[in-house]
Amino acid sequence: MNDDEWYERHGLRPADVEPVRSMLREQIRLGADNDSALIHLGCEQLFLHGDLADVLPIWQAKHSSFDAACSVEWQLLCGAGREQTLAHLRTLGTAEAAEVLAYLSAVDPEDVAAFDVAEQSRWYVEYHGGLS
Repeated sequence: MNDDEWYERHGLRPADVEPVRSMLREQIRLGADNDSALIHLGCEQLFLHGDLADVLPIWQAKHSSFDAACSVEWQLLCGAGREQTLAHLRTLGTAEAAEVLAYLSAVDPEDVAAFDVAEQSRWYVEYHGGLS
């Protein structure tokens, strides 16, 4: 299934995000053979859901292939808000959480200052034609 088919089936804000999580796990498993456009859409869906539990799966999806690494921007890790995400990562205390924390801490301060969850959400909705 490609990203267009996925979008037609689930929309941008699916009521149930478990299929999104499952799809991302499958795409991660595919590694270099995955579909980075589908991964990006799934990460957008999880960003819009705003659950801190999705930060590490989004990180794993980002690092599943070169194309996914390029397409999944840092903002997608922060659907619950950047400060909340950083605090959550600090409480996890895992090596993977430390990697994400270091990555997010290195983001350009001007980009951080311009980041707003609501504005980023509006941008994703507009990108998809205003349909959520």
